[in-house]
Amino acid sequence: MEPQQRSPLLEVKGNLELKRPLVKAPSRLPLSGSSFKRGRDQMEDVLEPEKKRTRGLGTATKFATSHHRAPVLTTVPQAQGQTAAPKVPKKTGPRCSTAVATVLKTQKAGPAVPAQKPDTAAPPKLGGKKPGKRPAWDLKGQLCDRNEELKCYRERTQTLDQENQQLRDQLREAQQQATALGAERKTLEGELARVRAQAEQGQQELGNLSARVLELEERLGTQEGLVQELQKEQLGLQAERRELATRLEEQERRLQASEAALSGSQAEVASLRQEAAAQATLLAEREERLHGLEMERRRLHNQLQELKGNIRVFCRVRPVLPGEPTPPPGFLLFPSGPAGPSDPPTHLSLLRCDERRGTLSGVPAPPTRHDFSFDRVFPPGSGQDEVFEEIAMLVQSALDGYPVCIFAYGQTGSGKTFTMEGGPGGDPQVEGLIPRALRHLFSVAQELSGQGWTYSFVASYVEIYNETVRDLLATGTRKGQGGECEIRRAGPGSEELTVTNARYVPVSCEKEVETLLLLARQNRAVARTAQNERSSRSHSVFQLQISGEHAGRGLQCAAPLNLVDLAGSERLDPGLALGPGERERLRETQAINSSLSTLGLVIMALSNKESHVPYRNSKLTYLLQNSLGGSAKMLMFVNISPLEENVSESLNSLRFASKSFGVPTQIIKNYHSALAGVAQWIERRPAD
Repeated sequence: MEPQQRSPLLEVKGNLELKRPLVKAPSRLPLSGSSFKRGRDQMEDVLEPEKKRTRGLGTATKFATSHHRAPVLTTVPQAQGQTAAPKVPKKTGPRCSTAVATVLKTQKAGPAVPAQKPDTAAPPKLGGKKPGKRPAWDLKGQLCDRNEELKCYRERTQTLDQENQQLRDQLREAQQQATALGAERKTLEGELARVRAQAEQGQQELGNLSARVLELEERLGTQEGLVQELQKEQLGLQAERRELATRLEEQERRLQASEAALSGSQAEVASLRQEAAAQATLLAEREERLHGLEMERRRLHNQLQELKGNIRVFCRVRPVLPGEPTPPPGFLLFPSGPAGPSDPPTHLSLLRCDERRGTLSGVPAPPTRHDFSFDRVFPPGSGQDEVFEEIAMLVQSALDGYPVCIFAYGQTGSGKTFTMEGGPGGDPQVEGLIPRALRHLFSVAQELSGQGWTYSFVASYVEIYNETVRDLLATGTRKGQGGECEIRRAGPGSEELTVTNARYVPVSCEKEVETLLLLARQNRAVARTAQNERSSRSHSVFQLQISGEHAGRGLQCAAPLNLVDLAGSERLDPGLALGPGERERLRETQAINSSLSTLGLVIMALSNKESHVPYRNSKLTYLLQNSLGGSAKMLMFVNISPLEENVSESLNSLRFASKSFGVPTQIIKNYHSALAGVAQWIERRPAD
């Protein structure tokens, strides 16, 4: 008789018990819901093939009755390769590790059930009786058995889910505690920083009190020395008195007279000392008042400049040079100011006769009159001293700590360089704005030194040629190395701009400035054009960094003074045949006009208080950006030629200045009225 074969379904069940023992461990880390779902799916996938194989068996297959095996709940060590409870995914970070450690400490370790071998596993008892093996045809019974087993497995899974949820709640509570502790730690750290700051303040106050004690002790020592000297003097007088008392009686009268004279001298000395102390107190009060008046002067001076306008435009017409044709009468008109002929002119009228225009009868059209209004207009007869007198107060603002930028704009040959640097030969009458401005600054700084102010001046001179920065103060082998100069920030977080590889020369007198101007004039890029034999083809920027300090009061001020000679703004004839030299002039003109257009856009953006100002569109505006906005003072000299042949370029210059820098007529009238009110207020103040 052949041995009874074991059912394939029972073999699957035995393999399942061998490979997937259930572990009952009450103290486990929280498991994600996805891991439990995956475990139940795998369990059902294992049972599914057994059901299919059971359905495929015929009625002819005989199953020996045997007891069903009960589900084994064991704890299998990892070293035996058995499948243990699902592991908790590790989380990084101090909060997670702290929370898990807290949960593990509060969790009690449950007793592990000893693992049973698969062959000796006790079969489950159903209904209290030991069931036998179901026959092969009893598929419904076998299915019920499997459902019971699946129900047991699901109950066990539900129990594990509950334990996992409890562990998650504990972990969440631990994380909340860690968050609260972190917030409390930050609060304590802030309190500690505040206490430390208070301690440092207390130490500083203690140091101040110690210094005060030392000062009082020193004064006490001085007073004690004075008392000792007076005591010595008194002892001497007493000895003299005793000596005189021993003399003859006839000398008593002289002794009394001497004592009276001595008493009078002492009273006079005391009176003189009191007078000296009063004079010292009065001197300190006068110095304090003088400082207050100086601060008031700076404030009123700045208000006066703001009333005139932080952005101003002056127009200057150069005189007719020898050999040039005399312009026709009425070509340039300078109407009188609002107060009559004595008032400086602020308007300019230019007549233009266009021969290409005509009437239907063939008669030439009448000339066109163009009127312009500026803050000040200088006719051809105005001298360099008159021009500087108008801007002297603006230069003073740089010494008071306000950035100042002065431009000279116009076509080639209109007198820009003459206005800025002056004429050749060293004639004091034709000195330009740069030497006059520095002479004025040196003189005022010398006067303010009597009030405790000390000033230092550092000069630099660069040119911007075809958007390339060159150092005009370069000497020796450094000449012509303009490509190495770049505009950079002075340091991390600093708003000050500096030019790398450029010379910054400290200056303290006029001779040093004259030497720098002569060197810069030799290094500047010039070329011959149709308008001028030596035309400046670059923007030259003379920068003077002014730093002032009042050591006695701990006051400091710093501001740059920028004097800019812009390149010629004329246009090239588009119909001109371009050779190699003309192509180079064309590139120069394009770079010049582009930078001038950017300058106009920047000034318009500042006037309109726009949120974005295109400083970086040009090297010129990028270098001068700290001297263009905010409380900076700007002045544009638009220089024009008096010749009729240059009327087109003159109109372009005047229109550019009026559009970009111009001030409406009503604003000028308001400025004059406000200026008159300020002058009356100053006159009403008592003379101190």
